Amino acid sequence: MEINSNNLINKDIFQTNKFDNINSKSLKEDKELRQVSNDFEAFFLNQILNVSLKDTAIAGEGTGSDIIKGMYLQSLADNSTGTFGISDMLYDFLSQNNKK
Repeated sequence: MEINSNNLINKDIFQTNKFDNINSKSLKEDKELRQVSNDFEAFFLNQILNVSLKDTAIAGEGTGSDIIKGMYLQSLADNSTGTFGISDMLYDFLSQNNKK
């Protein structure tokens, strides 16, 4: 008795033509749009933090405290990107309008 294993394999699994419609340029633009949205959210948060904490002495008083405070607030804004949903809303809005 001989078993033909060719009939046992699901050949649909090996067909990759369903991914032919994915455009690498579109994926690159999507990634760039996500990055720009995240950068905008970081900028926006940095501006809010600068205004909110303008009169506080987070980094102390004296020379260089403004630079240290600015670096600290920028780091906070960069690390908080994606947590407030601003970049997600902007990304969704721009990607929907870009497809039209």
